[in-house]
Amino acid sequence: MEERNNKPVVKLISKPNNMLRTVYTACRTCYSADSPINIYDKATDEEKMLKLINNVIASGHHSTIEHIQLSFAISNVSRACTHQLVRHRLMSFSQKSQRYVQEKGQFDFLIPPTIDKNPELKEKFISFMGEISNKYQEFIEAGIPAEDARAVLPNACATSLVASLNLRELIHLAQLRLCTRAQYEIRTLVKGMCDEITKEEPWLKPYLVPKCEFFGFCDEHKSCGRKITKKELFEKAGL
Repeated sequence: MEERNNKPVVKLISKPNNMLRTVYTACRTCYSADSPINIYDKATDEEKMLKLINNVIASGHHSTIEHIQLSFAISNVSRACTHQLVRHRLMSFSQKSQRYVQEKGQFDFLIPPTIDKNPELKEKFISFMGEISNKYQEFIEAGIPAEDARAVLPNACATSLVASLNLRELIHLAQLRLCTRAQYEIRTLVKGMCDEITKEEPWLKPYLVPKCEFFGFCDEHKSCGRKITKKELFEKAGL
């Protein structure tokens, strides 16, 4: 049976230089009579910078991290995954168009892990993708424009995009989509985005975590049990 790569391919393609100093400068400017450029030029103590940033973010002053803009090149993700991703605010997307890019032969597709681990269902899934591809090509050959023939293409169809967002939104994205309640594919995608940036900016690791790790409790209606629930926390506090 055909083996397929079912994991997103993610690459960080753009980020500011001196991210830590930039965020520190934004934070320190709010509490200093000195000019921002002097603060930036004199910022050399990493421990001091991280301490202030941690305090400011913990206090909820998140505008200070909006100055950092990041861009990722993403491929080998399903349309089902990107339908979820584009719901996030303060993000910009440039995605492969099914209007202008006509599929040639069998289109690429992603197999959900729950189907992929079942050999019988996997074979049926792949066969059905072939049937869809044949029908799509039939419409194209009949003169139907790609923007209409695409109506038969499934959510499993692979796509690619460039996604950009600021650091505040990346932290928010991580808090929601690294949760075990999130769907597997988008959870894997966002993990890849976080891994890409923390390879170059390891100081961000404590922030790019599920919300239960960030806040210390779970506020989902159905908890995986990883952390105490908000309800249990309030009951324990007698509230």
